[in-house]
Amino acid sequence: MIMRIDAHQHYWSIKRGDYGWITPELPVLYRDFLPEHLMPHLEKHQLEGTILVQAAPTLEETQFILSIADREPSVLGVVGWLDLFDSNHWQQFESLRSNPKFAGFRVMIQDMPDSSRILEAPFVEALTQYAEADVPVDLLVTFNQLPHVVQLLERVPGLRGVIDHIGKPPISSGELEPWLQAMKRIARFPGIYCKLSGMVTEAEHHNWQPGQIAPYMNAVMQLFGPKRVMYGSDWPVCLLSASYDSVISLAESSLPPDWGNEERQKLFGENAAVFYKLAR
Repeated sequence: MIMRIDAHQHYWSIKRGDYGWITPELPVLYRDFLPEHLMPHLEKHQLEGTILVQAAPTLEETQFILSIADREPSVLGVVGWLDLFDSNHWQQFESLRSNPKFAGFRVMIQDMPDSSRILEAPFVEALTQYAEADVPVDLLVTFNQLPHVVQLLERVPGLRGVIDHIGKPPISSGELEPWLQAMKRIARFPGIYCKLSGMVTEAEHHNWQPGQIAPYMNAVMQLFGPKRVMYGSDWPVCLLSASYDSVISLAESSLPPDWGNEERQKLFGENAAVFYKLAR
């Protein structure tokens, strides 16, 4: 039986103080979100496990979510954080992967004022090292930064990577370009996957329709195919615009008409298990 997996969710404790982007001005998110809060949604939708993704650019927060994973069976893997410009990144990686639930790390390109920094020699050399070790890497990037990601992949073509949140296209404005052309180029790299996640927060919050998001989802599913896409709720960030029920309903109702049970199983679990090398 193939496990159903939510491939992208977060937990946090506000008192930790390293979530600079979560402020009282975001009251929906400005509180603790922990396993007991997500579990009812997982049970309702028959999701047996999740990939827990970092939400702060600190090693301390990665250790915090690993500690949650140690005591929470539903967390199948943890995507932590590393600074590839830090000369000690490999030693830090070695320390993190001593935990069996450490599944990879995320590069937060989105937060870089100048995304061309990912083309600098130290970054490319570091990412090449992880590509050669076949380490799963999440790429958090906005649509206007995708051209730099294309150039990065041309330099590190063997990367085992996944584009988070379908590359954050401008769904609220309804524009497909230049996002679509960049995603076409990215999809040509066979080691790159794409997460069907984070889409509702790129639309107008609480005022979106599935038809507005469908063109972006359809493009991703066509470009990457059924073997390189994964469902992710982006809970609790999704609550800025939609409930967990609405997010998973959007994914389930938007599949291509020729996708049957096999393709559905890949999207809702099998691909995440393969990409993150989860123990079967």
